Amino acid sequence: MRFLMLNHIQNAYQSLRKNRSRSALTMLGVTIGIASITAILALSGGASIIINNQINSLGGNLAVIRPGVTKNAISNITQAKPSNDYATSTLTELDVQTLNTINHVKFVSPIMVISGTIKADSEAPKDSAIVATTPQLSEISNLKIREGQFIDDSINQDTVVVGKQLSINIFGSESSIGRTLTIRGQPFIVVGVLASINKPINYNSVDFDNSVIMNFDSGKKINSDVTQIQQIDIKADSVANLKAVIKPVNKALQLNHKGEKDFSVLTGEQISQPTSQFFYMITGITTAIAAISLVVGGIGIMNIMLVTVAERTREIGIRKALGANSTDIAWQFLIESLAIGVIGGIVGYFLGYAVAIMIGKYLSYSPSLSWQITFIALLISIVMGMLFGLYPAIRAARKDPIESLNRHN
Repeated sequence: MRFLMLNHIQNAYQSLRKNRSRSALTMLGVTIGIASITAILALSGGASIIINNQINSLGGNLAVIRPGVTKNAISNITQAKPSNDYATSTLTELDVQTLNTINHVKFVSPIMVISGTIKADSEAPKDSAIVATTPQLSEISNLKIREGQFIDDSINQDTVVVGKQLSINIFGSESSIGRTLTIRGQPFIVVGVLASINKPINYNSVDFDNSVIMNFDSGKKINSDVTQIQQIDIKADSVANLKAVIKPVNKALQLNHKGEKDFSVLTGEQISQPTSQFFYMITGITTAIAAISLVVGGIGIMNIMLVTVAERTREIGIRKALGANSTDIAWQFLIESLAIGVIGGIVGYFLGYAVAIMIGKYLSYSPSLSWQITFIALLISIVMGMLFGLYPAIRAARKDPIESLNRHN
């Protein structure tokens, strides 16, 4: 049996080598599909590692509450943009007040990102964030102040803290304490400048280097008293008490929401799932490319194997006449189609990582390299080769030996 399998592998190698151009073109669809999957898994994995490291550095006692129900991993990959991006957030100020009353909850901070134009000596870039929150955010997210102070309930509401890069963008200087900027035409005095973070990818989905942070009440005021909380961060008083906090948090919020489970309480690795529009856009595009390429590649494998079976009909007849059974013939052609899928997958795997590394040069992090991605790429390649090579292999196995021997190529 072992000798026969080695013989099948040798035959597959000789057949692919004999028709190099045809084999390479057949592999192309599989290569593009696997490359797309590898690239997005490597990029999203790199982002997840960064966020996991951030969470671990904060002590491991962090939980995040987001509106909507968290989808499974497959939904996250196949859905180009989360549906709750178009809906009003279900999180409310009452939720924040309730969370502050739960035992072992040390800090609670809502995050409300507001749209608007930031102006000073220059206008801020369009992607600059306006964040309305509470003073506890600095304790939860470990935000460091370069100069001045963080927002405080005891000082004037019309004050803000700015990121270091935003200060440079709108004032031309890292030092902007006491200077005035306007948001939606309303003036605010800068009371603090954040230390450089250089982590635009984080679990808050806010680039703090390019943001303005204001008191939550000020945020409501410039947002026409409309509250739209995108996220609530909570920090337990210890890592040991985090699990004990989650159950009462879920219960209290569900009571506030009249029994509706229209929110997600996330901890640990759940928080690190990429939530930005960038990742949903990339996953949607690459998944579509991968799906189309894999189907086209699979059809290509089936087509070329049917051609191969037709070309080698006489060979099939000779093998059967010499004692080969239908199973032996089926395995011969199945291994050949499997080789096409696996070789195409291996090339796609390395190509995908090359693309991810190139994209990573324009981002603030590097793609991840893990055995899970390797396993997924290899598994898909094997399934492709087996699935689309099965029908041609069965057709070859069912050929009549006498008719096959009478066939002249």
